[in-house]
Amino acid sequence: MRKLVYYVASTLDGFIAAPDGSYDFLPLEPDVAAHLSAEWPQTFPTFTHARFGIPSPPAGRFDALLMGRATYDPALKIGVTSPYAHLTQYVFSRSLPPSDDPRVEIVDADPVAFVRDLKQRPGGDIWLCGGGQLAGQLLDEVDELVVKLHPIVAGSGIPLADRGFTPTRFTLVDTRPFDSGLVVLRYTAGAR
Repeated sequence: MRKLVYYVASTLDGFIAAPDGSYDFLPLEPDVAAHLSAEWPQTFPTFTHARFGIPSPPAGRFDALLMGRATYDPALKIGVTSPYAHLTQYVFSRSLPPSDDPRVEIVDADPVAFVRDLKQRPGGDIWLCGGGQLAGQLLDEVDELVVKLHPIVAGSGIPLADRGFTPTRFTLVDTRPFDSGLVVLRYTAGAR
């Protein structure tokens, strides 16, 4: 069965973006960029592949990604309708019209039921790209959590998983520290 992998950047205090949704305060340091472009090339937007020396299409474990409307909006604002054209993209929104792009499907359905069905279909793993509200709804469906933990305290913003108080345990399986202070932490879901 396909796995749902929540791969996300976060501050030490658990925020993935500023209150306005921006994330430019989470820098992509050169030592980290080299590692991520080699190990997680599919998580870079298609239009950045040449800049990071990523082959197109990049090889990897994912063939689909999920994102909420707020995560999709920055691409739309610059005229990019398919930011990850190398993957099938599912955008959860109740207000967007259907997409004209064959690689983008606008989903106006229960995310949990949708993901459970998607996991049963043939294919590679599924990347949960963001944002915090969608991750909060899908956290119980996440099989693997990969956090690029920045040495930054933001104070407020969009949380990693926006949901009520519901402690959810994950098991640490790998850590990768970088000289810039960032640590990539990989967890698997606890017993369900």
